Amino acid sequence: MEFPLYWGLQKTGLPLIVVTCTDDAGTARDLCLLIDTGSTNNILFSFVYEHFQKSFKSLDEQGSIMGFEGQQHGTPQIEATFDFEGQSYISTFSVLDIFDGMKYIQEETGIQIHGVLGIHFLVDYEWIIDFKQLKISDSNE
Repeated sequence: MEFPLYWGLQKTGLPLIVVTCTDDAGTARDLCLLIDTGSTNNILFSFVYEHFQKSFKSLDEQGSIMGFEGQQHGTPQIEATFDFEGQSYISTFSVLDIFDGMKYIQEETGIQIHGVLGIHFLVDYEWIIDFKQLKISDSNE
């Protein structure tokens, strides 16, 4: 897999990818995820999770995450499955209510971000970010 990051960087200045998930009604939906090498957790924003509760597996664990604003938050944990570039991925996400933090990006760019892929996902799936060529690849390349 090799995927260019130009689109997100040109539109928002952020490395974004679009993945596909099945919502509670059984409809395939696109979600826009921010790739964040500084985030230890994957995050799915609560306003998105509301539409995928039946599709994603709720885990018994409760997590803790430092939000963008610097405050600690207790978070429910879920296991989400999504498709990207013809492959299916499964990973654990913290569900976080942070719509106000992302609202600014949406107002400025017209693009709504639905969650974050953090370092655990990148390591688990051996994704490589080439900042010089502005692309993502995996270890199979």
